[in-house]
Amino acid sequence: MDNNNTPEMNFDAAAHRLADFTGMDVHDVRDAINGLNMFGILCHTVADKCGWWKKDENGEYLPRNKGEMIALMHSELSEALEGVRKNSNDDHLPWLKSEPVELADTCIRIGDYAGRFGFQLGDYAIVKMAYNIQRADHKPEARAAEGGKAF
Repeated sequence: MDNNNTPEMNFDAAAHRLADFTGMDVHDVRDAINGLNMFGILCHTVADKCGWWKKDENGEYLPRNKGEMIALMHSELSEALEGVRKNSNDDHLPWLKSEPVELADTCIRIGDYAGRFGFQLGDYAIVKMAYNIQRADHKPEARAAEGGKAF
């Protein structure tokens, strides 16, 4: 694996780096990334059709507070944490555990945000993962060292 850590690393190079690192087929890596990109579009389309995104008389989106939207992502994670703490089932889907339902809600909110603002999360995720696998502070020995990242 090369040490090309420049911000200019392209998505294809990142896909190959992750395929090499994981032993997965590069086509499977690309499928996962494309799936994440499409997930964002799906989440936003559903939220838009459900009326969560208001539009003006010209059909242009009205602004929303990005900080508030990110705080709502946090709130879903906090609900997932409560599911772990209480080992509870979901209030709305009582046959399912609340922890994975709330994690799904987090993903949906992130996907909606990314879809609305045109962020191809899969593309960003693959470059970030390819960068992270070569970081010294992400290696097990660095985490085990004194002062290393505990989690």
